[in-house]
Amino acid sequence: MTAIPLQPPRRLVEFTLDGQETRVPEGATILDACRAAGKDIPTLCEGDTLTPKNACRLCVVEVEGARTLAPACSRRAEPGMTVVTDSERARHSRKIVLELLASSTDLSTTPGATEWIKEYGADPARFGPDAARLGEEPRIDNDLYVRDYDKCVQCYKCVDACGEQWQNTFAISVAGRGFDARISTEHGAPLTDSACVYCGNCIEVCPTGALSFKSEFDMRAAGTWNETAQTETTTICAYCGVGCNLTLHVQDNEIVKVTSPHDNPVTHGNLCIKGRFGFQHVQQR
Repeated sequence: MTAIPLQPPRRLVEFTLDGQETRVPEGATILDACRAAGKDIPTLCEGDTLTPKNACRLCVVEVEGARTLAPACSRRAEPGMTVVTDSERARHSRKIVLELLASSTDLSTTPGATEWIKEYGADPARFGPDAARLGEEPRIDNDLYVRDYDKCVQCYKCVDACGEQWQNTFAISVAGRGFDARISTEHGAPLTDSACVYCGNCIEVCPTGALSFKSEFDMRAAGTWNETAQTETTTICAYCGVGCNLTLHVQDNEIVKVTSPHDNPVTHGNLCIKGRFGFQHVQQR
C-alpha cells in the first residue's frame, strides 16, 4: 500500500490556454496545465522531482501582454492570463533551440528529440560540422556509469540531484565557460577520486543519456540494447528497511539497469549505490 500525504485543498486558478478556459490548482505551472490538458510541450531541463532551472528554453510559450516568451516549466498559472502554446513565435523559438542543441551536441539517445526536430522543421546541419561543442570520447573511469559530455545539454539536473536538492554530496558542478563549459568533478578528477558516492541519482534525472549505466553503454556499443524488448518490474529493495522502490529493467532475462518511481513517497526516484547498482547477485547462477 502506498501512503498518500494529505494536504489542504488548493484554490483553483482560472485562465485561458489555447482559447480554452482552464482551471488548475494554485501554484501549478503552465506546463502542469498543458500536461493535464494532454498538450505535448517539449522540455529537457524540467524534472518532476527538481526545481526548474529554465536552462533548455524548449518549453517556451506566449503569454498575452508579456514582452518575452515564458518558460512553461516555471511560470505559474495566474488568474485571467491568456497563454498560447503553439503560436508562430513559440514554434520558431523551439525550432532555433533544437537546431542549436542538435548541432552542438549528440541527441541520438534523447527521448523525443528526433520527433521534435521533425515536428518543428529544425535543420541542425545548417550550422555545419564545426558546430560540435566538445568532440570528446566518453569518460569511463569506473565500473558503474559512463559520462559522455558530447550528449550533455547543460541542463544542470545532475548538479541539482547531486547537490542541495537531493543527495547533498556536491561531487559535480559546472566547470569552464562558453563552449568549454561542462559538468565536472572538482579539478576534473576521475570519479573514483571525487566525492561521488555512486548513488546514480544524476543518471536518474539526465534527459539525454550523457550519463548512463555502464551496462547500457556497453550494450549500445555492441548493438544489443533494445528497449522495446525490455520489461519493467517494480519491487522493493531488499538491502535495508527504508522501503525504496526499484524498477528493474530486464532484457533477455538479465537486469540491465535500475530506476526508481518518481512518485514514490519514500525515495522520489532517488536511491543509494546498493539499490541502484547492487543487482548482480540476483542473476548469479
